[in-house]
Amino acid sequence: MRKARIERDTNETRIKLEINIDGNGRYKINGPIPFFNHMLSHFSKYSMIDIDFQIEGDVEIDGHHTVEDCGIVLGTAISKALADKKGIYRFGSATLPMDECLVTVSVDFSGRPFFSFRGISLKDLQGFGDLYDSELTLEFLQKLSTHAAMNLHVNVHYGENRHHIHEAIFKATGLAFRKALEPDHRRGGDIPSTKGSI
Repeated sequence: MRKARIERDTNETRIKLEINIDGNGRYKINGPIPFFNHMLSHFSKYSMIDIDFQIEGDVEIDGHHTVEDCGIVLGTAISKALADKKGIYRFGSATLPMDECLVTVSVDFSGRPFFSFRGISLKDLQGFGDLYDSELTLEFLQKLSTHAAMNLHVNVHYGENRHHIHEAIFKATGLAFRKALEPDHRRGGDIPSTKGSI
């Protein structure tokens, strides 16, 4: 099974993460930011990646360092678990409706980090409590893309309810990951690139 364990200990955060890409979408998330915990549970559920996240952070300042470092740790763990990426589909895309909201997420585990966000500006939306500013979703996704060495494109086509917008983003990201990381049985152990490596 494709598993990884990562620990990150800095003056700002202390994070432990265990993942199993070939899991069942089971999650255990202990962190100081309730809304972010909720979003991570959606990512795990829809990606089918088992996640055990133990998170401590300097939330007495704000939630920025904690969310950012979780993106770094999750991206690093996924990259480690995938190793040479043999036999995966590599590409994945999901368009997900949530009531009045519609979001598309597309990914490519190309080895080249790139993050693009289009649509409704999350920076213009109200946050969730004192610890989760709406723009922190962008910080998380940016760091996830960088440290998983992947293309990650997010397009919020439309939506009004801020909770629905964020939840649709995390769910669609999970679904896109599931499609991209599934074993391609026709490919066998081949690397999905004409270059022979990713």
